[in-house]
Amino acid sequence: MNKPPVWPLADVPVNEKGRYPGHRLNLTPRQPARAALAALCASVALLAGCSLTPPLADVAPALNTSWKSAQPEPGFTSTEQAGRWAQGEWWALFDDPTLNGLVQRANAANQNVALAVANVAQAQAALASQRASLFPTLGATVSTSRSGGDERSTSNAAAVGLNASWAPDLWGRLKESVRAQQANVQASEADLAAARLSVQGSLVNAYLALREADVELSLLDDTIAGYERSAAITQNRYDVGTAARTDALQAQATLASARASRVALQRTRTGYENAMALLLGVVPADFTLPSAEWRQTLPSVPVQLPSLLLLRRPDVAAAERAVVAANAQIGVARAAYFPDFSLSAGLDGSASNLSRLVSAPALAWSLGLSLAQSIFDGGSRSAQVDAARASYDAAVARYRQSALTAVGEVEDQLLALNTLAEQTEQTRQSADIAQRVEQQMLNRYQAGLSDYTEVVSAQASAISARRSVLQLQLQRQQAVVALIQAVGGGWQADWAAN
Repeated sequence: MNKPPVWPLADVPVNEKGRYPGHRLNLTPRQPARAALAALCASVALLAGCSLTPPLADVAPALNTSWKSAQPEPGFTSTEQAGRWAQGEWWALFDDPTLNGLVQRANAANQNVALAVANVAQAQAALASQRASLFPTLGATVSTSRSGGDERSTSNAAAVGLNASWAPDLWGRLKESVRAQQANVQASEADLAAARLSVQGSLVNAYLALREADVELSLLDDTIAGYERSAAITQNRYDVGTAARTDALQAQATLASARASRVALQRTRTGYENAMALLLGVVPADFTLPSAEWRQTLPSVPVQLPSLLLLRRPDVAAAERAVVAANAQIGVARAAYFPDFSLSAGLDGSASNLSRLVSAPALAWSLGLSLAQSIFDGGSRSAQVDAARASYDAAVARYRQSALTAVGEVEDQLLALNTLAEQTEQTRQSADIAQRVEQQMLNRYQAGLSDYTEVVSAQASAISARRSVLQLQLQRQQAVVALIQAVGGGWQADWAAN
């Protein structure tokens, strides 16, 4: 049996069934093109998802397994305290209901926190936009027109069109852009946590300082009342000729000085009140905090290893996410060396009016594939890759420095707590002695055994020592707040387990 002849396909006419005569495979003219298109699409799918991003190295700085100065408090005294810490409600450890309510107000109304919340929403929207670029785009058009003139009949025209396009992510450019933006979202979430922690810390510090001022004001009130009695006694002694004029003047000067100190302290308290108002998102005129008891609580802070700061400090976590984003941008920059592919398809229909367009349109379809490649760019792409690498190096340096700064801040506060405890105890002993000396000097003066100058000196030393004790106790509380902030306030990166 003779074999069928073989002709160049371009020279072979098709028969009435659209087939090449004598060809055993019976391929229609469209089938080779469809097969080629299918093969191309399969190749595109295999290439899609390739990544040119370098592996992310471990860039965390080497940290010690212990602290230099001292250790934090051994831990919590109750599971309730531990639960509050884990939920980030560290201010509740001071056991002050008024403070708890103020911090909750600040979390909801502070404008710096609101700005950080908006930044998170913006980053999330940018991420959604980046993810949308991975998918095809579909479009539709519908149009109708009517035309005519003086010498021609009126005619109608209608058209409908459907189109689709897709740029496959052959070299991972879009994927790495999404990865970079995902890291930016996480960094913005950490920035939000850092903003909240900063506002909370500032509010707690201002509140504690205000309460300490209340106690000092009460102490000064008692002192002024005592000075008023001393001034009256001295004036009476002067009136009867048993005391010198200088004694009466010194007593009046001491009283005036104490009153001036109270005015200055009241101004300081009002300043704390105004600062709290701004943190609460209100004008100072709309916020007043009455005097109340100062709870001199020193909360326990859980012992943590220095390495945990990398996950529990929001600013450190944000810096680490910036490293991930910068690393992904290297892959985006490298992808510019390779050509861009895009696939498109269209379906158009036309008719004399809309009703016929729906029932029996004249349809036309199209398929397309495009490739774009830069031949010469004067080194622009190479410069972009170098810039991306430099940005990555800078992000690594910032991350390492933020981690070192965090460790240094913890060390500072541990040292402060250790020394302030001893300093407070020594100053309290000094205040007790000064108070006894003051009473003895006053008794000696009333007995005529000493000059009033000695009484004034003893009074000044006593009031100064008592105020120093209060101020040191405030410093201890504020050092605890600073330590809590330095270790992240119980916050932890949600993505750490990923």
